[in-house]
Amino acid sequence: MFELFVAQLKWSWIQYKRYSHEIIGGVVALTVTFYGLFLSVGYIAGGSVRFGDRLDAVIVGYVLWSLVIFIMNGINATLQREAQVGTLEQLFISPFNVTKILLLRAVSDLILQSGLITLVLFIIMALTGRWLAFSPALILPLISVVLGAYGLAFAIGSLALIFKTVQQIAGILNFSLLFVLTIPTETWTGLQRYLGYLIPMTTGAGVMRDLMARQATLNWVSLGAAFLNGVVYFAIGLTLFRWSERETKRRGKLGGY
Repeated sequence: MFELFVAQLKWSWIQYKRYSHEIIGGVVALTVTFYGLFLSVGYIAGGSVRFGDRLDAVIVGYVLWSLVIFIMNGINATLQREAQVGTLEQLFISPFNVTKILLLRAVSDLILQSGLITLVLFIIMALTGRWLAFSPALILPLISVVLGAYGLAFAIGSLALIFKTVQQIAGILNFSLLFVLTIPTETWTGLQRYLGYLIPMTTGAGVMRDLMARQATLNWVSLGAAFLNGVVYFAIGLTLFRWSERETKRRGKLGGY
């Protein structure tokens, strides 16, 4: 298990070094996109607009969205690339379970991508002049968000395994997640608040916004709900992926494209 993780980590590092121009382009694109939106909103609202901690909350949501997009595209892109080059079947007949391979590859990518996302965050903070608060407690809600993201990634991966190409579906979901991760569900009350607990990753994102943008103390009830949300979506994603694996093998379409 550990040797497989080390191998996947080396593979990811080689990919990053070999295609470093893609990594730099991604950092520039994410930063320019957010700053363009920031300038546009400032122009529409007028020069005297004061964003307050709302801008801080939007920054947290946007950076989380960037991280989730990397996670979502990792498993999906791997399956589609393997199917296109004709090596998907080899992936499934390896001595290791394919779910473990994809998960460890995604985790190794996450380790490297976290550094890039952190760089994007500090560039955005420098450009906007809004500096967020950081504390060790942030790792807890972040784990809940990552669990939910992996669950959705495996769910989309299950579609890629059956249909081989799902670019349009993945694209629609990616943009939808921008709204999901920036909606301030932590400010909802009554029935809306309970509905917010059902939306993937929003509770964990809300806890992170409270900690980073509002300098609030850690809400253990909300954190527990965030972990429950993340674990449930992760379990659903794995279940769908394993079902699609069995169904693809039953149809004899594992090696086809």
